Amino acid sequence: MGTVQADAAGLRAVVWLVAILNLAYFGIEFAVAHAIRSVSLFADSVDFLEDASVSFLILAAIGWSAPRRARVGMTLAGILLVPGLATLWTAWQKFSVPRPPAPVPLSLTGAGALAVNLSCALALTRYRQHGSLTRAAFLSARNDVLANIAIIGAGLVTVYARSVWPDLVVGLGIALMNADAAREIYVMARAEHRTAL
Repeated sequence: MGTVQADAAGLRAVVWLVAILNLAYFGIEFAVAHAIRSVSLFADSVDFLEDASVSFLILAAIGWSAPRRARVGMTLAGILLVPGLATLWTAWQKFSVPRPPAPVPLSLTGAGALAVNLSCALALTRYRQHGSLTRAAFLSARNDVLANIAIIGAGLVTVYARSVWPDLVVGLGIALMNADAAREIYVMARAEHRTAL
């Protein structure tokens, strides 16, 4: 029993850390995205807000019954789609004003996001098989690491290409990764719900 309680306490501490880091970097990245008109940074900043929301839901659901946690997991699958939809809207607006974002702030902000997401993914690694909720948090952090590497690359390409396309392609790629993570979480949560009944 003591091991289970210690494990729950450890999970709670990790999820609190992840929630705070994501909420803090959301503010930074959103401000830079707005200043330089970057689709990829906007997509990633909304994703930081979504990750913070997921973490707070996990904290609330840790003591709940298995069927109730599974239902929250299915809800989280829907939440994971929100950044993708916001990105599609931002990308559509970008087509009307196809100006590339400033490459240096784009890459530097992406590097900061990479550091935050890598820290979160490593912290969540131990708990990634603890159910659909923690799996959602881990997958989101892992996908964000890949997205941040792509954002840094988009900034470097934009230095030479001076094109809007690297930023747009990465932003749309982030939307696709979120959609795939949502599908995986939904399938896992449905299976948990059937098992728990």
